[in-house]
Amino acid sequence: QVQLVESGGGLVQPGGSLRLSCAASGSIFSIGDMGWYRQAPGKERELVATITSGGITNYVDSVKGRFTISRDNAMNKVSLQMNSLKPEDTAVYYCNAEAKNIWMRIQNYWGQGTQVIVSS
Repeated sequence: QVQLVESGGGLVQPGGSLRLSCAASGSIFSIGDMGWYRQAPGKERELVATITSGGITNYVDSVKGRFTISRDNAMNKVSLQMNSLKPEDTAVYYCNAEAKNIWMRIQNYWGQGTQVIVSS
């Protein structure tokens, strides 16, 4: 029905930057809230940032001032610009979207995840 594909992960040294992107495709009628979550080894998955269809953003305290979430509604994409990366940002990052399919059913969809490693 709806697929989310992430890209942009990789290895970066502390203080560096990465930009993650996520594209939604499939039988989409509309997309509501979108967001990024992350899960580090041995830890719970946590919400990193969200953005509503109207552009209202929220961030977990640990990334405020360093990360910026944005979306391109025309392309059904959401991005996460990550600056001043720290080793504790190392995790698998997952894209999430609330979508209404063409049959008017609303549900959440998840990407497969992209690995971010912050290390010297």
